[in-house]
Amino acid sequence: MSSSRLVYSTETGRIKESHNTANTARPQGDGIVRIHRQSKGRGGKGVCIITGLDLADAELKLLAADLKKRCGCGGAVKEGTIEIQGEQRELLKTLLEQKGFRVKLAGG
Repeated sequence: MSSSRLVYSTETGRIKESHNTANTARPQGDGIVRIHRQSKGRGGKGVCIITGLDLADAELKLLAADLKKRCGCGGAVKEGTIEIQGEQRELLKTLLEQKGFRVKLAGG
């Protein structure tokens, strides 16, 4: 069994590998939302990263918008996680628990 693949054909030209993103699913969590603190690669500025939310992309964006508004800061949704700027872990934990999620503070 070889690991080679066709990359060019004289009839059709370059052959592009098809990336099927519709079948690529996010890993399922264990039902616990975890809030990490991270400052690596951000010039010393800390962000809170919320992982473990088993929500669709639209619901994730709505939740992120609500959390950003209630914390009074910025943030983003990236690859199924929510990033909130600043050191807001305790406030985020109480807000998510009010919405019915099981929350743990992870990392240091």
